[in-house]
Amino acid sequence: MCVCYRPHDMAELLRHTVIVRITHWINSISFLALLASGVAILIAHPRLYWGETGAFGSRALIELPLPLNLDQSGWGRSLHFLSAWICVLNGTVYVGSGLISRRFTRNVLPEADGVTSERYTPIQRITYLVVVFLLLPLMILTGLAMSPAVAAAVPMIAGVFGGHQSSRTIHFFVTNLLIAFFIVHLLMVSLAGFSTRTRAMITGREARTKESL
Repeated sequence: MCVCYRPHDMAELLRHTVIVRITHWINSISFLALLASGVAILIAHPRLYWGETGAFGSRALIELPLPLNLDQSGWGRSLHFLSAWICVLNGTVYVGSGLISRRFTRNVLPEADGVTSERYTPIQRITYLVVVFLLLPLMILTGLAMSPAVAAAVPMIAGVFGGHQSSRTIHFFVTNLLIAFFIVHLLMVSLAGFSTRTRAMITGREARTKESL
């Protein structure tokens, strides 16, 4: 039997704040731009090394099965650089607002009494923390370590990861983990109701039955 709810039986629940929504969409666009430009950079040199140096003719740690195209790296590097800094600034606003508003404490971290929000499962909370506080900072640091200007000013940043080429290799694998997270995230959104979840991320509000509030 189908249970139908009349309009007055429904209520609008605020699910996402303005800052969360804006930073979410900026991050989504930046991530896609980083992914496209990253592929362009990678196919210009589809080989990964470990250590400080690496080039065609030297032994590679991994040779990726990608077509070589040296004409893609110019626009790719420019877009990658721009998107990366947008992502960093946007992420700083997101994390800063989350700490100030205690959003992380309410939804992800346990309170003093050990109670956490029921909005997310334990696996979702752990994954969220790993992505926000481990994978994304690692992406930023390895990206900075690959920058000649940054490496010249702060030589130790590349040394922490074993060298310039090691940073590039770690950057590559962390990217793949973030892509996997992105795909799983889209699948979970689809299972939960793509139109409903997308609407909530645009308007900030989600329709709920009054009995469930």
